[in-house]
Amino acid sequence: MLDQMVYVAAVTVLGVMEQAYFSLQVIDARRKYSVSPPSISGPPEFERLYRAQVNCTEYFPLFVSMLWVASLYFSQVVAPLCGLLYLYGRYQYFHGYAQSSQGRLAPMYFSARVLWLLIGFSTVGVLSDLSKIYFGVAFLQGLKVFLRSYWIPF
Repeated sequence: MLDQMVYVAAVTVLGVMEQAYFSLQVIDARRKYSVSPPSISGPPEFERLYRAQVNCTEYFPLFVSMLWVASLYFSQVVAPLCGLLYLYGRYQYFHGYAQSSQGRLAPMYFSARVLWLLIGFSTVGVLSDLSKIYFGVAFLQGLKVFLRSYWIPF
């Protein structure tokens, strides 16, 4: 089982490293713009960077939860790929927001769509397992067999 989860674990570690990177960028900006903690007010450049970091941190628990649930109940291949896309979107969001408040919009919408995909995959996977347990019908298994017959990793 653990060998199947290595991809989702790697994406999780990468996500934690991305969060650390965002935090270090805020620390650097505090020094650059002379904004001492606990203050969060300063030049617009600092405030945008700070908000980008806080926004990414707010969504991180939701992302990690759905990443693992989707990986456990839906697919150990699809979920980590979505996780990589989400982390890429968050990286673009962070740097876009640091440049301008408008620069955050496209990456924000992209990462939100990927997060909704993970939520959907998690929901389908959990419902499939529940239907197998209570009704003896594993509808996700049929989908996996169909996709594998076309060489689509699932």
